[in-house]
Amino acid sequence: MKKRVFSKKIYSSGIFKLQAKELSNSIPGGFLLFHGGYKKSYFKIICYNTQLSFLKDTTMQFSAPLKSNAQKIMLLGSGELGKEVAIEAQRLGLEVVAIDRYQNAPAHHVAHRSYVVNMQESEAVLEIIRREKPDYILPEIEAISIDALFKAEAEGFRVIPNAEAVNKTMNRKNIRVFAAEELGLKTSPYVFVKSLEELQEATKTVGFPCVIKPVMSSSGHGQSVARSEADLENSWEMAKEARGDASELIVEGFVEFDYEITLLTARNETGTVFCEPIGHEQKDGDYVFSWQPMAMSKVALEKSQQIAKTITDGLGGRGLFGVELFIKGDEVYFSEVSPRPHDTGMVTLITQSQSEFALHLRAVLGLPLEFVFYGDGASAAFKSEKESHSPVVEVDETLFDKQTLVRIFSKPESHVGRRMAVALVYDEATKALAKARAVITKIKDA
Repeated sequence: MKKRVFSKKIYSSGIFKLQAKELSNSIPGGFLLFHGGYKKSYFKIICYNTQLSFLKDTTMQFSAPLKSNAQKIMLLGSGELGKEVAIEAQRLGLEVVAIDRYQNAPAHHVAHRSYVVNMQESEAVLEIIRREKPDYILPEIEAISIDALFKAEAEGFRVIPNAEAVNKTMNRKNIRVFAAEELGLKTSPYVFVKSLEELQEATKTVGFPCVIKPVMSSSGHGQSVARSEADLENSWEMAKEARGDASELIVEGFVEFDYEITLLTARNETGTVFCEPIGHEQKDGDYVFSWQPMAMSKVALEKSQQIAKTITDGLGGRGLFGVELFIKGDEVYFSEVSPRPHDTGMVTLITQSQSEFALHLRAVLGLPLEFVFYGDGASAAFKSEKESHSPVVEVDETLFDKQTLVRIFSKPESHVGRRMAVALVYDEATKALAKARAVITKIKDA
């Protein structure tokens, strides 16, 4: 009879505790093996049986934080998106460790422990990982030492979705080459450059207008659109000042798209699910409005889902991905992908039974990914217009109505253009977007 192997890791500190011995005894021809590892030990059940459907364990056990059997996540990046992930983790009794480059970052306020460190310094990050021994490491921003993630993974720590996926997606060159040249996805024409002279030469290939971005940056920092050769020097200087790695730039030919979407895609061993497509508007490369769902043809939606599944399957691992796509009629072009919750996806806090943050955590834990789309909605980002070390956000009381939510990020400092809050509106998509445009004017710096 063919040998079948059922393997389930049983951690001394974990929320999923399989009664291994009991299960082994209940399986015809089954016996139990104990394995010891560098980080944790686990059991493996070996059985000589061709039918293993009865092995499916549908029970989950949840512990309490700060106990010896606590399940622990570590956030590398503790901004407003990480804060929502931390809140979802708290709801399931997980222990949360939040790391960022500055003190009192949003997720620090809702974590059990927090650290301040330069996350681009490999040994500094690794020292905290080894001390805390998290069950899952969740990178939440691009500016992280990829060397630390590869080393942590080699030592037995679980990086979400995996270190190589983070390596590809945090660098626009890596992900563009992977998507276009390895997976064969349709993209805009592109050239990589390292000098102003190369940038000027690249425009002869991609033409004007063109989009110029650092290969590593976040939230639109360093992005610009050059409409003529006269714009190139300014675009070059903007890119070099971006946070992240501006040693190389990507120059993209402009796609005359009708609209762009974010297709939130969650995956783990239970399958892949897609949220309703999210339309969004950007200013200076950063999101300002988003709405869900984005009206699009059935053909374009199916192509979008196919591209999203191709890229996320290619990257592998568990988690939620924000797949950015350009739509022209029924044609779909791949733009970028983030292996974590997306800023445009904050709208799901009011439109879905499981927000993008809840889905991300469920995917990380290997839980089922079903959810209910409650209905249309929109979001609007509030950006500060002043510099302050003690920022105060002023919200008109009319925003606290039955169809509107306001989320304050509680960042310790404000800067001109820094995102400090978001307004969420529940209504038919067109009406919700119109209302979001109106309500965001009622949020101000005090």
